[in-house]
Amino acid sequence: MGGANAHVLLVSYPAQGHVAPIMKLSQRLVHHEVKVTFVITEATHARMKNALPELGHEKQHLMRLVSVPDGLESEEDRKDERKLAESVAKVMPGHVEDLIKKANQLGGDDDDQITCVIADAILMWALGIAEKMGLKRAMFWTTGPGVLASSLYIQKFIEEGVVDTNGTPRKNEKVQLSPNLPALSTADFFWNCPQNLDDQKIMFNYAIAIQQKIKVSNWLLCNWFHELDPSAPDFIPNMLPIGPLLANDRPVGNLYREDLTCLSWLNKQPAGSVIYVAFGSTSLVSISQHQFDELALGLELIGRPFLWVNKSDLITKGINSKFPDGLGKIVQWAPQEKVLAHPSVACFLTHCGWNSTMEGLSSGVPFLCWPHFGDQLYVQSCICDVWKVGLPLKPDDNGIIARDEFKSKIDELLSDDGIRANSLKLKNMAIESVRKGGSSSKNLEDFIEQIKH
Repeated sequence: MGGANAHVLLVSYPAQGHVAPIMKLSQRLVHHEVKVTFVITEATHARMKNALPELGHEKQHLMRLVSVPDGLESEEDRKDERKLAESVAKVMPGHVEDLIKKANQLGGDDDDQITCVIADAILMWALGIAEKMGLKRAMFWTTGPGVLASSLYIQKFIEEGVVDTNGTPRKNEKVQLSPNLPALSTADFFWNCPQNLDDQKIMFNYAIAIQQKIKVSNWLLCNWFHELDPSAPDFIPNMLPIGPLLANDRPVGNLYREDLTCLSWLNKQPAGSVIYVAFGSTSLVSISQHQFDELALGLELIGRPFLWVNKSDLITKGINSKFPDGLGKIVQWAPQEKVLAHPSVACFLTHCGWNSTMEGLSSGVPFLCWPHFGDQLYVQSCICDVWKVGLPLKPDDNGIIARDEFKSKIDELLSDDGIRANSLKLKNMAIESVRKGGSSSKNLEDFIEQIKH
């Protein structure tokens, strides 16, 4: 498929869970001969180069990485999520607008003319810039349909007394947004943060803004596939599911260097024996040392080989020596898609991040769910209650998930033939959706045809 008349500018928020899927989308577009300019912050670009020295690709001449300042001086500042978000919102828009103006100036090369902007949903200001400049525009949504639907229903929630005008639930109840989505507890609304009302205000205002920006978007690109929720187009306008967005054996968008020694370790393990433990790039930051120790002791109690991805400072020096020889391997970052597809992997102990969930579904691996915040609680409901491909972990009266809970749930998960069958069914659906003629493949091709004209 040709895309000579299309030049897409993609803008990503500087976090692993955003950069990775948007970079994968960029590579899909390049594969279809669409010219791409991918805009990230300078700090993110530096981390990507460190983690991935060669961004090799047979059509890489069609893709350009452009870095802009984030307005922060130190890495310590960037670890402060609020400070990073505020600075990015203040500094990036001017640079992105200047970039588009320069590319589209009169007398410039037609091949450099930007014709469409795809904006990470967190960076909605980029859609406003595209609208002002008369460019086609698409929002890219990085999580699941239920989280998006809850944003679109906010006015209805307020009118029906489900939440007040600050987004605080008036009572703990469940709302059903779609027959194919789990009933969503009001306590699990992604903006609900009773322990920090300032953060809640920021997230609730963001959710409200989504409604307006969807209206000015020509398309809403989503990292899921139609078969996961066929009813989603009924309540989400202009939606184009194009997922699951996978790397297809090519490392894409990593901000951390992958430890490839884990693959040779997996090769030595029996088929279907390994527990893969990974909680994304940020989800373990708030757990206590006690909870961390219970997880480690739980893995020892289970007695199966495990691969644990762990960047936390809570991990103590020499922890490997606490486990029986050869029982586990701990790495700071792993090639997750390759790990999940490995025949030795039995299940996935996960924080229920959306990218991890799509990768797990695509590999047919059952889930043991340990969500921590935000949309992860909703994703757990999808995994356990709707798709029935996993089980939830239950904390004790003190809010701790005990070592015995880890063991009992792993035993239950791996002996459940229904979960195994459902996992394989969804794997096949995911694979078919991105093959030629599949629902996501068709949606992407339709999108490319429309941005060309």
